[in-house]
Amino acid sequence: MKTYITSESVSSGHPDKICDQISDSILDACLEQDSNSRVACETLVTTWTVIVSGEITTKAKVDYTSLVRKTICEIGYNETEAHYNWNDVWVHLLINTQSPDIAVWVDSGWAWDQWIMYWYATNETPTFMPAPIYYAHKLAKRLEIVRKDNILPYLLPDWKTQVTVEYIDWKPKRIDTVVISNQHRVNITQEELKSGIKKEVIDFVLWDLIDSETIIHINPTWIFQIGWPKWDCWLTGRKIIVDTYGWIWRHWWWAFSWKDPSKVDRSGAYIARYLAKNIVASGICDKCEVQLSYAIWVVKPVSIYVDFFDTWKVDINSVIETIKTNFDLSQNGIIKFLDLRNPIYKKTASYGHFGRDDVSWEKLDSLELFKKLI
Repeated sequence: MKTYITSESVSSGHPDKICDQISDSILDACLEQDSNSRVACETLVTTWTVIVSGEITTKAKVDYTSLVRKTICEIGYNETEAHYNWNDVWVHLLINTQSPDIAVWVDSGWAWDQWIMYWYATNETPTFMPAPIYYAHKLAKRLEIVRKDNILPYLLPDWKTQVTVEYIDWKPKRIDTVVISNQHRVNITQEELKSGIKKEVIDFVLWDLIDSETIIHINPTWIFQIGWPKWDCWLTGRKIIVDTYGWIWRHWWWAFSWKDPSKVDRSGAYIARYLAKNIVASGICDKCEVQLSYAIWVVKPVSIYVDFFDTWKVDINSVIETIKTNFDLSQNGIIKFLDLRNPIYKKTASYGHFGRDDVSWEKLDSLELFKKLI
């Protein structure tokens, strides 16, 4: 059976991702000085304006306005031709402290609300991520490299990638369609832009997966000189499909960037991914989905659900029992196991929180535990 599945990625300069990076930059700055900081900080970006709003309780002393501008500058909005400049934005702060009602629950190690997290892993790529999002991220990250290293000096910070993978019997076989839309400078022809991106990005990343029948769209509208931060209204947490595993299997509705790890919807998602990845990598299945659900004022998950999508080699109940016996899935247990009270979050705010090699929840250090079940 032939099936086509599509996923997208976006650049660090996409305006929704600017919001995510500002929020996680603030979180990191607080954690650098106070590892027990409580941060729930959302960002809105619109024409020449940044609004930062939320609740922050911390001993840290942070110049939020300067940090916002520094983050925008580092992304690449530091010149006139980008049509959005770090030095010209108006930063408005609407920050309060955490509710004492919430604080008392979190201080006690209880979940402070009800949450349901899903996570997924598959052995179809080296990072145990689905192929469409894996290749969409690879293209997006390659665009970042060729822009910053001046390999393609006419590129500007805002872009999107999209990849359609052809599956046969649910195994990825080839790339059917590639779409790239990249903000660019004025003094570049359509032919130069398309040939440069084709050679330095698409051929560089997908050389063994594209063929004569692969459909490629590069800047289909042609003119993309003014990036989206200058227009419309953009928010933290609006790219959760990009942040996770693309349009495949189930998702939950909560975003990651803007909250510290005491929010179990962030830390719980990370441990669910850790479990799913280690389960698949152990060889007991080809695909795995882990669901964790939490209730307010309850320490441990009220349920653990695992699905192998008909690829199992062991009994699912034995896997669930292994998880319950060997992992402390309380809020504080997850934070300790994954060492989450560190300033590690800004880097996760672009090109996905998962399938990375620089975060604790992607480690494969529980393989033997699950291999014993075979």
